[in-house]
Amino acid sequence: MTGYLPQHGDPGYRVEHYDLALDYKPLTGRLAGRARLWVAADGPIALDFGRFAIGKVLVDGKPTRYTHGNGKLRLRHRGRERCVVEVRYAGTPLPVRTRHWGDLGWEQLADGALVAGQPIGAPSWFPCNNLVRDKASYRISVTTASPYTVVANGVLVDGRTGGSTTNWVFEQAEPMAAYLASVQIGQYEKLVLAPGQDLALPARLRKDAAHDFGRQPRMMEVFSELFGPYPFREYHVVVTDDELEVPVEAQGMSVFGSNHVDGRRGFERLVAHELAHQWFGNSVGLADWQDIWLNEGFACYAEWLWSENSGGPPAAVLADRARARLSRLPQDLRIGDPGVADLFDDRVYQRGALTLHALRDRLGDQPFFTLLRDWTRTHRHGTATTADFAALAQWHSVAPLGPFFDTWLQDPRLP
Repeated sequence: MTGYLPQHGDPGYRVEHYDLALDYKPLTGRLAGRARLWVAADGPIALDFGRFAIGKVLVDGKPTRYTHGNGKLRLRHRGRERCVVEVRYAGTPLPVRTRHWGDLGWEQLADGALVAGQPIGAPSWFPCNNLVRDKASYRISVTTASPYTVVANGVLVDGRTGGSTTNWVFEQAEPMAAYLASVQIGQYEKLVLAPGQDLALPARLRKDAAHDFGRQPRMMEVFSELFGPYPFREYHVVVTDDELEVPVEAQGMSVFGSNHVDGRRGFERLVAHELAHQWFGNSVGLADWQDIWLNEGFACYAEWLWSENSGGPPAAVLADRARARLSRLPQDLRIGDPGVADLFDDRVYQRGALTLHALRDRLGDQPFFTLLRDWTRTHRHGTATTADFAALAQWHSVAPLGPFFDTWLQDPRLP
């Protein structure tokens, strides 16, 4: 167990596929689940899992002994090269409590539920290997009361109503880290923005949201030109009836609060930010959390790129404004290794974006955007590190870039 969060996840095995079958009662908040995990292991298997009552644990269809406590479900079974682990469980999901980021994971809304899993909230609703670099395919089936709409990662492949309930089945074929797995449940209407792009939202917000997200299809076109083809088959946006402090990132999906809809596109930069994460953070995932700037710096810079491609201030102007703000803040954070407490510090976002803009100035536009497309193509549906990015950037540069990256990513002082 290595990296920033050694108590979460286990590099000793990997999960190739998750098949999750959930039954959710909106009125009581009770969740019953059956999780099947296709595991490749040659040693002990310890899953990250929250405080549920476990009915049964099977390995290759046979009951196995286990212990469950302190966030771990430990199987008394020595894994073979490959096996299928099945866990049956029930209870009221409880968020994962953290020192730095509050409660994470499954959250009960005023009417429905959402999942905000970044970075360690996944065990609040299913057993998993909660390791950022362990990516797997998913099948997520959710049965709930028929008035409710379910949105999960991937493509909706089935939706059957029987009596008072409806079963929704989604398949996410592209590999996904556990923290990006998500389920959203609410009494939502659906609005199609473009082929493969839809919006689920409360009826009362339909008019304002249609305006606020109306330029998203064009945004998708711009980002596909700048970053390479969109990496997934569909993109879902959910707007909850509740207010949210910040939007929630998931693979192939973004979740906004009702407070992010004002009918004036006042939060359009966040629409750009969350969409950009589909390339940077979801398709190209992190090998370790210390490289979080690869997610957030890129998504923040995408906000600036959208501005300059949609009639707003150019990225150079927004970079100057960000530099002025950062110059007034403490110069004590290395964004290439910020530490667990500062993973989501705004300086990681802003200085990460400034790093990219400085690299663009150094390389020139054509090599820079070729680099971004090479980056998303080379590591598509995989994981990568800062060293990987620096090496690829060097391939596009005549001059050595080592001192550049050391200054921007490792020196706490703003260049």
